[in-house]
Amino acid sequence: MIKVTTLINLLKKNGIDFYTGVPDSILKELSFSLQSKNKKKHIIATNEGSAVSIGIGHYLSTKKLPAIYMQNSGLSNALNPLISIAHKKVYSIPLILIIGWRGSPRIKDEPQHNVKGKITKQILKLLNIKYTVLRSTSDLNKFHKQIKVAKKDKSIVACLIEQGTLEKNKKIKAKKNFYNLDKEFFLKNLLKNIKNQTKIISSTGYNSRELMYIKDKYKFKNSKDFYMVGGMGHTSSVALGYSLFNKKKIICIDGDGSLIMHLGSIKTAGTFANKNFKYILLNNNTHDSVGGQSTYTNNIDFEKLSKSLGFKKFHSIKSKKNLNQNIKKFLYEKNLGFLEVQVSKSKIKKLPRPTDLIKIKNEFMS
Repeated sequence: MIKVTTLINLLKKNGIDFYTGVPDSILKELSFSLQSKNKKKHIIATNEGSAVSIGIGHYLSTKKLPAIYMQNSGLSNALNPLISIAHKKVYSIPLILIIGWRGSPRIKDEPQHNVKGKITKQILKLLNIKYTVLRSTSDLNKFHKQIKVAKKDKSIVACLIEQGTLEKNKKIKAKKNFYNLDKEFFLKNLLKNIKNQTKIISSTGYNSRELMYIKDKYKFKNSKDFYMVGGMGHTSSVALGYSLFNKKKIICIDGDGSLIMHLGSIKTAGTFANKNFKYILLNNNTHDSVGGQSTYTNNIDFEKLSKSLGFKKFHSIKSKKNLNQNIKKFLYEKNLGFLEVQVSKSKIKKLPRPTDLIKIKNEFMS
């Protein structure tokens, strides 16, 4: 195992003191260690492409290398600025990438992570990005040499970090809930109030896993669900595509981290969605499934935002008061509606994961 402080000190020796990225479960020890530092030295980005772009701007301003962290699933989001701006044959801007390697061939993981994990090295090779898999102190020495080359040659280098590599910091304490409404309680009541054969598309992370857990726990059978086990930020687009060609009601259950990752998608939904499209934002101001880092959505006025993007009606649920009445009003009004539900972080222990994904798809489409 490697201590986070050892990795940070290695980067510091190379003049790197600015970090930006998207929270990842493998790298949560790193992001938490950085959170206590100067806020201008650590920026949580909405998506990986934005993180790379922020890093590019930092270099243009300071001539100093930035460190950009992400999960390998988000490497695809970063490809555009990595290739079309920072690449050696374009502007030749040196960057340090710290990548959480889900789906590493050495470690058992979920189907969506296995697919990306298998090709992560090939993607980096195609980009001509030299990399080191960090597993020991000797690997850190190799990475140190690559960073020196990056500084000299104005190139991009990366390190890959597998699950369990970074030593856990016992001093890290879970942040308190920003909002108080129990998420399980809300989802239970939502499922209780929908009609039979309702279609639900839910975002990746805890939302889909909680929905699956609650349906099984309370024996709800009145919906057919498509769980977004990957594709963070694309939930509303998938739900929109479905709604345009089917008259059945479609409920999109999204999370705050997912919404802001590709915020433009909700504008497309607000412009083109039919009245059968019902958008629910479960907002806990937290990247809940990857460590609980803030999404900074608490100061967004979602009523003004949603209406400016084309949604006719805005609803807000903040407590148990009149909960079922408010859910029904949102579900059955004949307008394109946006519902923000201010919920607590997940309290369910050992959440199950969707397994037979082909079966889930086929049942949803039936």
